Order: sequence, then structure tokens, then C-alpha cells
Amino acid sequence: MELDPIKKTNPNLIPEFNRNKTYSEKQENSNINNNYEHLTEELNKMSELNKTMVNYQKDYELNLSHDELSKRVNKEYMTTKKMLSSDSEEYKSLDERDKKALKHLVKAAYILEEINLKLDNHHNLAFREYLNREIAKDNEEAKLTRILFEAQKGVCAIDCESNKISLAKGVEEKLGKGLYPEDLSVEEFHSIIKKMIEAGKIDEVRKILNQRSVVERDGDILKATDYIDKYKDEFELMAAELDRAAKLSTNKDFNEYLTLQSAALRTADPMLDAQADKKWATLQDTPLEFTITRENYSDEMTQTVIENKELMELLSKYDIKPVSKDMLGGRVGIVNKKGTDAILKVKEYLPIMAQNMPFNNEYEQNISPDKDSKQTMVDVDLVAVTGDVGEFRGGITLAENLPNDDKLSLTIGGGRRNVYHRQIRMITSEDAKQKLQKRLDAVLNKEQHKYYNDEADHWFTVGHENGHSLGPNKNREALGKYQSIIEENKADMVSLAMLDILTEKGLYTPEQREQIIVTFAADNLLKSKPVLSQAHRVRTVMQNYYFLKNGAIEISKDGILTVNIDKMVPTAQKMLEEIVRIQIDADFNKGEKYVLDNFVWTDEMETVATKLREVSKTLNGKVESPLANELLEKE
Repeated sequence: MELDPIKKTNPNLIPEFNRNKTYSEKQENSNINNNYEHLTEELNKMSELNKTMVNYQKDYELNLSHDELSKRVNKEYMTTKKMLSSDSEEYKSLDERDKKALKHLVKAAYILEEINLKLDNHHNLAFREYLNREIAKDNEEAKLTRILFEAQKGVCAIDCESNKISLAKGVEEKLGKGLYPEDLSVEEFHSIIKKMIEAGKIDEVRKILNQRSVVERDGDILKATDYIDKYKDEFELMAAELDRAAKLSTNKDFNEYLTLQSAALRTADPMLDAQADKKWATLQDTPLEFTITRENYSDEMTQTVIENKELMELLSKYDIKPVSKDMLGGRVGIVNKKGTDAILKVKEYLPIMAQNMPFNNEYEQNISPDKDSKQTMVDVDLVAVTGDVGEFRGGITLAENLPNDDKLSLTIGGGRRNVYHRQIRMITSEDAKQKLQKRLDAVLNKEQHKYYNDEADHWFTVGHENGHSLGPNKNREALGKYQSIIEENKADMVSLAMLDILTEKGLYTPEQREQIIVTFAADNLLKSKPVLSQAHRVRTVMQNYYFLKNGAIEISKDGILTVNIDKMVPTAQKMLEEIVRIQIDADFNKGEKYVLDNFVWTDEMETVATKLREVSKTLNGKVESPLANELLEKE
């Protein structure tokens, strides 16, 4: 997954499907109350749902002042990514049956968002209901807070300058998100796991430490529930919507996938997910796109087990490998054929890239030099991004390569699929173009402006996403909290390190090669030092430090970047070798040392960051989904 740093139900609660609308005097009440009456009725029928919910009448105290809220929702401080509208040619040219299917896919994606809000933070739904009650009282601060809540999709987040933001006083983001008991400390967690193993509760420990479970207290121990069982009623609603879409969509393969995915939402069986993933990864020529994303970058609690040597030795006796838990996201879109055809050109070069990976004789990779590549690729015009994939927290997802290596489908012969997000990456407005030019004027050597090409960022991202399919894919969980940082770093270095061979083979022109190099270096400059949990940004700092140290880039005392174009690819190749070696060795201590040795925020970086903060005031971002909202309102 690649992030754009500027550019990742309660029966008594009306579903919040129209969350992307901005508030005006006419919209406030309709946004809260006028959402899918028939879904409300279905949700009201859920007899057991109250058993799993928090107390929705809980009161909170808003954390941000009126002035701070007003600033953060101002367009100067909040960037907007706009999804497709109903008057777009992409939508108007769809077959009428696909238009009808699209409505059900959008419904499913927003139901999934409700589930992910619970996985993300124990307070999300209760806090949102509190805001609704306060908005009904005409509380101006609650109205502004609601805009931020919907933008970052939760009560807690990190903004574009790496500041931790909580919208409610006393509510903090926990290592275990909403996946573990809120009051569970790391020490108690480890102690309970050890006690359970010693008591012979091996199967239960295995469930606790896998990627699919929600963990709760059960007396003085813990119990795990597969998220399909935990939120059975919501997943049943999702499944029903996918079934309806499958009866309408014009594409047979897509419908088969939807049917498989529907079955996986009704029964807690990883093999059903694997079969759906396997089919999804083969989809290439479909008019519509629907994805349930499952990525485990956010769960920091499970990762702590790997740092406990005594506990890991105990777990290894029973072949239990801790795997961080998945967050869930939804993506709905229309496949862009022209963009997809352009992206597919890289597919014939994947075996060459595989052959040129460091130490490729020491591991088996998803792409093989001597076999057909099980890799499909699509460029998608987005209708809706929900849950984990639609959260604007410091950045938002540009593209994804799924399923990840921890997923079962890859062990039963499944491949992978890259999906690129057109509405996230595109810079079309004059205002956005002017902001980009101000950024370049502030920090890039004017003689190298001629090399900067916004489209080159997309070419680089294509290389990055395919880079996830290259290199070692076993035992990476042993790297614990550093595995995501190292993997994202590897994907970047694959994209850069392969430029010379891909230019020689004809994928890129020499001019495009130079554009990719300079655009990558310019876009890598950050507005602030990230925190260690921001995998995508930590790897950026590591790269900047490494490239500075090796003379591939220079930053003057007044914060101007000059790229040594000739040194960039060799430096990337060197870093890639080091990263792949760490992934092969799968040694936590080596991984930690490598990250910390290179995660160095220099004086030059701070000078650049200060200048970037002066030319770009962006603190938050939001997504607007006009077509999705229209589809949800239609009956």
C-alpha cells in the first residue's frame, strides 16, 4: 500500500452512510437522519447486536477549541479528494445493469465502514452518537468536530504534520485499537498469554494471535472471536448486498467473485476468504471494482509479543506465529480501460524485475522469472473508499497490492492484484497545481524543475506496488513492528533500483527515467518528523538520510534539494540489497537496528520541513463522494 502524504450499528442508531457531505444549515439534519430507511429497519431487527455495543448515551467533552476546529476544517488547512459524480462520463457510459449493481456495492462498502469503526476504536460509534445529539442542540463545535471525525474516520488520528489528534478529551488511541480490551496493558497481555499456554489453552491462544479476531476479557483470561462471528448481523447485510449486485452486474467473473465473497462474509472460515481472494486476484476485464481490503499495519499490540523473547520461545513450541490483526476497508469504482492498458505494459517486465532482485536464489517470490506472473492490474475511477482504505490520517491510499503475504489465498495457488486510485493521485484543479508549484519553488533546485512530472509519481507508484510482489515473502512477521516499515522501504527501492534495466528494455525513455528520479526525490520531502508507527513516512526519512549519506541528494543550508541523478539508482540498489538481506534473515534485532540507524531526522530535513509548512498549511484531508451519496439516497 502506498500513501499520498499530501495528495491510508446499533439497532437504535441510523446508519451513517452519507458521511461524506459537508455541513450546511440545510444538510445537517438530513446527513444525520435521512439515511436509508430500509437498512435502518433491517438493523433494528438485529436481536443480539446490543450485546456487542458500547453505551451510546455516553457523554464526552470535545477536545479541540472552536478556533482550532474552524482552522482545521478551513479549505486552506483541509485538502479534498473528490470521487466520481453522477454526471461523469465514466458513470454515464456504464450499462444500466452495472449502474444498479453499483448501488448495492456502495451500500456494502458503507456497512463495512461501520464495522471498521468498531475495530478502530472502542469510542468511535458512541462518540459519533454524542456528536449527533449535540448537533441536534445546535452545538457549533460539535458540527465542526463531526466534519473532522468523518474525514479521519474516527475519534483518534494523526494529522499531516504527524501530530496525534483526539477529538474527545480523555480518549487515546491504544496499541490494540478496538481489537483488544481498552484497559489491557502490554505486560498484562503477555502475562495472560503465558498463563493460557501453561494451562493448555493452545487453540484459544492461536485464535487470539491471528489476524481475524477481536479479543475480549473472559474472567482472568482472554477470548477471541472471529470478526465474522463478532459482527455477524452487519456482515449478513453486506453479503445480501453483494448477492443483489451479483444478480445485476454484466460480468460473469465479477459476479462469481461477489458470490464467493458473500459466502465468506456469512461463515467464519479463512478458506472461504482465500477462495474469494483467489478469484478477485484474477479479475482483469471487469467494468466494476469492489474490494474488501484487509491490511494489518495498525495493530501494534500483537506485534509486542515478538519482542518478548521468553514468550516467543514458548509460542514456538506450539508453532504459533503472532500475526497482527487486519483492519477492514472498502473500495468501489469503475475500471478505467485506458489507464489500465497503460499500467499493464509493465506486466511483461515483471519476470525481468524478479530476475534482478538481490539474492533471488535464496527465496521463492510471488513473481517468478520462468513462470507466468499471477498478477493483475487495474486503474480505477473511484466511487467510494470506506473504512481503512478511506481514512485520511496524515495521507490517504494511492494504490494497493493485495492480498498481503499473510493471507491464505497465496498458499492455495492464488495471485495478487494491483488497484490504482485515479481520483486520489490526479491533480486537476488550478489551485492544486499552484500549490504544487509553490512547493517546488520552495525546496527544489530551479534547474531541476524541468525534470519534475506529476505523472512520473504514478509511474513510480506502479513500480512500488509491483515491488511488493518481489523479494522474500516468508517469516516477515518475525520483524515485528518494523516489518511494515521495511517492506514499504523495499517496495520503494525496487521501483527506483529497476529503472536502469527497465529503461534499457524499453519500458521507460531516458527522459522518463530522469523524471521519475527527480520527482521521487522531490516528493520524498516531509513537512515534519513522523512517529514510528507511521510506516510509510518512517521509510521516507530512512531513504532521505541514506541518500544524503551516500551523496545521491544534497540539501543546502537554506533547504534547497539538488538531486545527483547519476547516483540515485546505484544508491537504491545498495539499499535494496540491505533490505532484502534483512527480510531473508528475519531477525528482529537486525531489523530494529537497520530502521533506527537510518531513521535519522537531520538539520537539513528540518530546514526543508519548515519551508514546506510555510507554503502548505494542510493539516487534514477529506473525501467527498457525490455519486455514492446519490446512489444511497435512491430507492
